[in-house]
Amino acid sequence: MFVVAGLGNPGLLYKRTRHNAGFQALDVLADELGIKVTKRGFSGEYGEGNYKGERVVLVKPTTYMNLSGDCIQALMHFYKCPVERLVVLYDDIELPVGSLRIRDKGSAGTHNGMRSIIGTLGSGDFPRVRIGVGGNNGEDLKKHVLGKPGKEDQAALSEAFCDAASATLLIIEGKIQEAQARYNKRHIGGAKAD
Repeated sequence: MFVVAGLGNPGLLYKRTRHNAGFQALDVLADELGIKVTKRGFSGEYGEGNYKGERVVLVKPTTYMNLSGDCIQALMHFYKCPVERLVVLYDDIELPVGSLRIRDKGSAGTHNGMRSIIGTLGSGDFPRVRIGVGGNNGEDLKKHVLGKPGKEDQAALSEAFCDAASATLLIIEGKIQEAQARYNKRHIGGAKAD
């Protein structure tokens, strides 16, 4: 089985902000899999389904971002899911808008949601799909991530959410290297996605 978590902040105020890129990518994945993420529990909203014979649980923590680990840890414990079968989708200001960076494990970097998850699970040994939301260009960081992207950036992000969902399906299939080869090189406007 796999647990796939999309990170974001709950409530209408944050609905289409850059910081909710993980929620938005998870919504695309839920649509593709026909999974309704409407059950409430574990300090989150979640839903269950199957993909190619693999049980999949999709979850959105309803804690605020910096407490995401509380939800993930409780859900992982309940489903007895090993940490390496967690996939996390989240925003990254270090990447150009609309680009993806897929890793099989790693640190939290500057992301508070990932810090919380790695802190509560005691490990960063799980795949993650980082969704580029662009740097803040001198603007206040909090204002940037909690802001809503303009029309051009939103179009790039919408494509990235679809790509993130496709990459996640490849990860579930055990094809993370294929996901990396296919999506890590994609970038917008000539900026290197690294």
